[in-house]
Amino acid sequence: MSTYDEASGDPVSGGLSSSRGNPEGGPERRLEVRWLGRIPWDEAQALQDELVPARREGAIPDTLLLLEHPHVITRGTGTDPGHVLADAGERARRGIELVDAGRGGDVTYHGPGQLVGYPILDLTPDRKDLHRYLRDLESVLIDALDALGVPAHREEGLTGVWAEGGKVAAIGVRVSSGWITSHGFALNVSTDLSYFETIVPCGIADRSVSSVARELGRPVTLQEVRGQVVGAFARAFRAEVV
Repeated sequence: MSTYDEASGDPVSGGLSSSRGNPEGGPERRLEVRWLGRIPWDEAQALQDELVPARREGAIPDTLLLLEHPHVITRGTGTDPGHVLADAGERARRGIELVDAGRGGDVTYHGPGQLVGYPILDLTPDRKDLHRYLRDLESVLIDALDALGVPAHREEGLTGVWAEGGKVAAIGVRVSSGWITSHGFALNVSTDLSYFETIVPCGIADRSVSSVARELGRPVTLQEVRGQVVGAFARAFRAEVV
């Protein structure tokens, strides 16, 4: 498809050692990583719709799509309509699309400066546990943030990742028949956090949001962060990046 660009000399996979993927003696899985750049939400969704059955049939390996979106509010299956605060006029003024995402969870925002990850994984035979999968994604992001110098943690009873200044990553997934995953996570890197004022992020009204750049007090690029995310992902899922 023409909607993505697999970078040559790909910085997202550089420096990974397969022995780190599985401390017990080598990786168990192959992981293809694709950097898509900035693409509209519907194009990323269409690509996921193609890859999920391909993964189920064994035509492709486990795949991690990394990208950023233009401004878009996505509603999950558990979204309270009142959690979208911006009306149609304000969304049009600010250039924000509104879509139903077909994933779990409540409402969230995606936009420039945010690293979005859509893992297309086969969780069989040993990872057929949705709760574990969510915790694994949190661990990936906590590990990557730690490598960047941002202490991060979970919040009891909630899904996502928090730093000192607020929530830095949202997670919302879908698991299709055959235990094939899609959708995934969104990590605020250098995001304009004012756009979160248009929603109640993930339906949590009493928590602030933050970004990697805000936590570090300096500019941060997606390229700097995505290499750490891929490394942490490969370790958590005991995979070799191919």
